[in-house]
Amino acid sequence: MILTGPGIAAAVQDGEITIDPYDPARLSPNAYDWRLGNTIRICDGDLDAATPTVFTEQPIPANGLLLQPGMLYLGVTLERTGSETYAQMLNGDRTIGALGIWVHVSAPLGHQGHAIRWTLEIRAARPVRVYPGMTFGKLVFLTAIGAPASYQQQPAKYAATDGIDISRLYEEIHGGVL
Repeated sequence: MILTGPGIAAAVQDGEITIDPYDPARLSPNAYDWRLGNTIRICDGDLDAATPTVFTEQPIPANGLLLQPGMLYLGVTLERTGSETYAQMLNGDRTIGALGIWVHVSAPLGHQGHAIRWTLEIRAARPVRVYPGMTFGKLVFLTAIGAPASYQQQPAKYAATDGIDISRLYEEIHGGVL
């Protein structure tokens, strides 16, 4: 089940959900409008699952950054979000999609106990300018059924993430072969 906007507000008030910084004006009927952070990584060259991704990191200037088609950008949410009680689902929204931006399509689930600033996969259909702090998507909170298992207590490779993180699949691949 999905929390309503008032349900999210109550859970933030009760300390069951962390959204930092939190602005109640960003609540909608069933979600919280999250924003793009102020840093972006541009993935350089070819990508290889067996090796760490080479990237250039830069701040997103106040006057914006022009994203180009055919590039993979890794961004970060402005907000740090999490909950030991609820799972999270992070998505882009219609306003970003209407600009030809695909954001965070491959990994929208935030497990219970995972309190992070989300790493965002960003692609552009056409050249498009983005700005730090702009609304970039919707975050929903889901009721989990069953015994809780906090992500932070698991031996997970992304448990300590607090910013932009590249794929660490290479940690599972030995010599390029599983």
